[in-house]
Amino acid sequence: MLAFPDQGGHIMRGVSIMSSKGSVRLGPAIAGLFAVLGSMATAHAAAGDPPIGAKGVVVADPAVPRPPGTPCVVELFNDDVFNDFNARPYDYAPPAGCAGRWSKVVLEADFSVTAGRQFDRTATFWLGGVNIYFGTTQEPSATVSPSWHVERDLTDYDALLRNAGKGQAVLGNVVNDTYTGVIHGSARLLFYPASLIAPAAPVPDAVYPLGADPIGNTATLNTADDKLSKTLTLPRNVVRAYLDVFAQSQSGDEFWYTCVPDQYAAQTEECGGGNFREAEVSIDGQPAGVAPIYPWIYTGGIDPYMWRPTTGVQTLNFMPYRVDLTPFAGQLSDGSPHEVAVSVAGAHGYFSATAALLVYRDPHAKQVVGRVTRNTLAGQAPTPTIGDTLVTDGSGNLSGDITTELTRQFVIEGYTTSSKGRVESSVTETVGFDDTQSFVINANTFHQISAQVTSVDSVSRSRIGPLLTVESRQQASYPLRVDYNQTLATDGSLSAASTVHQGLTSHAERRWLGFPTYAADLSNTVDTGDTLNFDASGALTSHTGQHSTQGYRFSDSYGSCYRVDLATDSGALSSYASGAGCPGGQNRVWWIAHSDGSPDSRNLQVLW
Repeated sequence: MLAFPDQGGHIMRGVSIMSSKGSVRLGPAIAGLFAVLGSMATAHAAAGDPPIGAKGVVVADPAVPRPPGTPCVVELFNDDVFNDFNARPYDYAPPAGCAGRWSKVVLEADFSVTAGRQFDRTATFWLGGVNIYFGTTQEPSATVSPSWHVERDLTDYDALLRNAGKGQAVLGNVVNDTYTGVIHGSARLLFYPASLIAPAAPVPDAVYPLGADPIGNTATLNTADDKLSKTLTLPRNVVRAYLDVFAQSQSGDEFWYTCVPDQYAAQTEECGGGNFREAEVSIDGQPAGVAPIYPWIYTGGIDPYMWRPTTGVQTLNFMPYRVDLTPFAGQLSDGSPHEVAVSVAGAHGYFSATAALLVYRDPHAKQVVGRVTRNTLAGQAPTPTIGDTLVTDGSGNLSGDITTELTRQFVIEGYTTSSKGRVESSVTETVGFDDTQSFVINANTFHQISAQVTSVDSVSRSRIGPLLTVESRQQASYPLRVDYNQTLATDGSLSAASTVHQGLTSHAERRWLGFPTYAADLSNTVDTGDTLNFDASGALTSHTGQHSTQGYRFSDSYGSCYRVDLATDSGALSSYASGAGCPGGQNRVWWIAHSDGSPDSRNLQVLW
């Protein structure tokens, strides 16, 4: 198989391109009340539409919506220079001017990288061992110095932010005569005081980081047996628990979605290890939940020109997946130490992982008792079914498909006896993975299509006695299609044409006594393509046909509506439409909404 470097130094073989990150450790009545409160608030006003022709970073993603009022601002760091692999420490103290309760807390960060040559880099921010930002950076070009802005809703981490602590920014970067791009970054926290029209958020009572670093860093999970874990002795009155999980593919796993089972690797000229990945959560070694792996593609991935100026889905700003562990609340409250752990099924060197445990306590009981009564996830190993239709002719020509499929359905049930009586909780979930790798390989062609869909359908229920009190539903789908077609001409030159479709759709719904009280829908899709052209020596001579589109949609039953569509051509913004299809042609998102796709604690409340 031909191998050649792109302008950023990535080595391409088939679809697999190794980026630099791999070599470094690098979210009825009650609904009516909220609707009224939302109508009194103002949506966070986004900056004006970007200019046509923009070449830096342009994405359709919304800002975090804000409540009314003036926030207190706490600066974490300002214009730090990231030109090595040393962490940048900072001290944090809660805002003295907003000492009461908060309706919302938002992280804002601004990045830039100087024009030149540089890899995409992983960036993480930490406080007291807890991750407060996780993402990657845009690659520059010889003439473009991109800058970008990211935000994360940190309201659910209220308990962490109440106390002073140590934090650090980790953004490893190499700057030398070859890799010249210098990254700059600034970050701050905005605290919005609670008020009558923007009441305090119903936040968890405590936040516990997994991992051993007291300030914060990711763990490296090279194989499925490796785990990120922490043994905790929790308060004895836990009534609900959730785990926010990040699992980022790195190194040989960066392009896991193009890999094939080991038995096919040689003949397809692809990475081995298969392409099923899933985060597994356990408590005391017992399966407790799963978190699907999103196939993030970084700005140096496959063909760097495809991601200028519009990046892939969540590339610059990852969102955690929240796993409901409430059926284990009684077990976690027994006063004994318990191990909470995350591993990645299929990990093949490696995944960079972090997680935070969020717990709610019974304020009227010192002791909660209970246990897990049913767990059908235990005993269901995450082992996919593999099939193929590959055909070879004996002379190195190959065509056909490799399929990978896995569907699991499980129920986990438990109860707690608290000041409200016996509360029964359950999580019912169906998770699916469906992948087809199609190949045509001969003397002149390497053509691979990777088409997959990861899906999850989860229902959390809590009951008091025979009455269904509250139900939260979450559906998500992660479609991905990568088409890579490398063709060798008679003069020895070659072209590598790539197209990518990447998406994220989700539906959240909340019910009280069986009646729907809230619903939200989100869709984020990116389609992009480009062709790299190389001479007979393997040197890149040009690229042609760069184009991309992104469409972002959010709506909810409170009347929120956000729609942005953009298109790029030849590395520049060619069209941008905002608000089309929303009432009055204007985007309007209530401040309590999670239009960015972050986990929403308000959608989990049980009011006890």
